[in-house]
Amino acid sequence: MKLTKVVFVLAAVALTMSFSACNKKSADGAKKIGIAKIVQHVALDDVERGIMDVINESGIKVEYDLQNANGDVNTAAQIANKYKDERVDLAVGIATPVALALANTIKDIPVVFGTVTDPLGAGLVTSLDKGEGNVTGMSDAVPTVQHIAQFAKVAGIKTLGYIYTSNEANSISSLNLVKEGCEKAGLQLVTQAITNSSEVKAAADAIVNRVDGIYLTTDNTVFSALASLVQVFGAAKKPIFSADVTGAQEGGILMASGFNYYKAGRATGEMCVQILNGADPASLPVRFMTEPSDSDLLLNLDVAKSCGITFSNELLSQANLIFENGELKNK
Repeated sequence: MKLTKVVFVLAAVALTMSFSACNKKSADGAKKIGIAKIVQHVALDDVERGIMDVINESGIKVEYDLQNANGDVNTAAQIANKYKDERVDLAVGIATPVALALANTIKDIPVVFGTVTDPLGAGLVTSLDKGEGNVTGMSDAVPTVQHIAQFAKVAGIKTLGYIYTSNEANSISSLNLVKEGCEKAGLQLVTQAITNSSEVKAAADAIVNRVDGIYLTTDNTVFSALASLVQVFGAAKKPIFSADVTGAQEGGILMASGFNYYKAGRATGEMCVQILNGADPASLPVRFMTEPSDSDLLLNLDVAKSCGITFSNELLSQANLIFENGELKNK
């Protein structure tokens, strides 16, 4: 009889503790959001910050699980499995390899991609007009063909260098656009493939004496080792055109034209808020940064002087960021 009472009391206590735990979780009510990026560098950090700022401003209570794949696709797959096993409410993949890992692993939780250049080519969606099942997101496609035409005009180059990551769908798509841009501008293209960021300096050394200048697309692996590339081309006094303005703000790059990555993060964050508030990812079209206010133009007068290049007054009037005497100035 006493034993029965003890068992009953223990069961009651366990049940009470269980209800308390459930009540605590319900009272907390925080959504768990996993945000993973392929590698850490300034542009992707800005995307991550923009996403979080918008979500935090929305008033939705959230708990973040921030992950960095350190440029490794196997690590990206492990992160995707972690988010799947822990049943996050929303998974965000910054850059193509991480976005693919999340989309291929997670089928019953919303997945939002950020800064994916070619979501169609990567197989994340089959239409830009809508999401694909549980997947949608934001593209960082840039006007590569127009960039190369502008670079050829400003710098007077005849041969263009391009370093790309051979195992990234994003980079392969960009390579095709670079080829098109060079063909239209009448430039000879010299390419160098890499597989990880530790190869960037060697690639720059291999290519620098064969080209008049180099064009950088939004290749995250290249940008994670940008300083070494800038050092090589700076020493050779050969110009760099970057489609990522964020990376150019530290100096060493002749000109950079592209959208603001923090704003791109905010655009991605707005999609996350819509989904957290009940929107179906499949109903949300892929978002692009197309407004003039989304973009920046940076001109580096120090590099121009070193390379013997003069910017036209028209181009100078269009730039909202000027790098001169070692300092970045906003116009």
